[in-house]
Amino acid sequence: MASNYCEGRVVVVTGAGGGLGAAHARCLAEHGAKVIVNDINIDAAHAVVNEILAKGGEAVVNSSNITDFADSANIIKQAIDTFGDLHAVVNNAGNNRDRMFASMGEDDWDAVMSVHLKGHFCTSRHAVGYWRDLAKAGQMPVARIINTTSGAGLQGSIGQSNYAAAKAGIAALTLNQAAELARYGITANAIAPAARTGMTTAVAAMAERMAKPEDGSFDYWAPENVSPLVVWLCSAHSSAVTGRVFEAEGGKLSIADGWRTTQGVNKNDQWQPQELSAALEELMSNEVPAQPVYGA
Repeated sequence: MASNYCEGRVVVVTGAGGGLGAAHARCLAEHGAKVIVNDINIDAAHAVVNEILAKGGEAVVNSSNITDFADSANIIKQAIDTFGDLHAVVNNAGNNRDRMFASMGEDDWDAVMSVHLKGHFCTSRHAVGYWRDLAKAGQMPVARIINTTSGAGLQGSIGQSNYAAAKAGIAALTLNQAAELARYGITANAIAPAARTGMTTAVAAMAERMAKPEDGSFDYWAPENVSPLVVWLCSAHSSAVTGRVFEAEGGKLSIADGWRTTQGVNKNDQWQPQELSAALEELMSNEVPAQPVYGA
């Protein structure tokens, strides 16, 4: 059921021409947000905007390149010029170039880093500049950054070292943003969604596993299942929550509990190499093992 949960909130969604981004844009509009639908596929972006307008929502198309620092500024400028303000950025755009690490080329690495990690930086940096100016002028914003990481970035994923590294970087970026930007009225959180999209169903086995049920039962892998969390994070109701990574799939929500320092072993002096086998055996015997790498 639609609500006014984000009534009047102006939200940028990158990569919103399809998949999760389109689902987020539609859900945000249903709950009162004014949405800038960014995608380099302008026809896909127009289709999403037309859907929103047909249902009485407000949205505009933007085709700026999120990997270009200068061009990405136009996303934020369009939001402000069109709707008079900006309240949230949902960094969703992504790509993949899957290869085993031993076969990965420089172009495969750079393409994924550019769209995921640099794309998150560019759009957010311009938004933060706007919000910081407001805060310094005494108009403290109620601003939101929602980043998109992945289980691949949290645990690793066989055949996706570029994607996993970029997504891990996004999770760390989120923690830094939360710590640095609170003074300007900005929260920063990340989501690690699991849903049926063009990227996840590119492999036949995944497409079969995530297929929409034919019997009309709950569509566990529908991207729309993730979007209500995005709406909540974009809203004014989430002010007390920052620096978190939420995992979302189907009807399940959880928090990714990140790297933590263990109690450790302390010699109170410099270790010698010949002492370390016993010391590290003790150290590792008390650790909580990490979740397995996907595909391992």
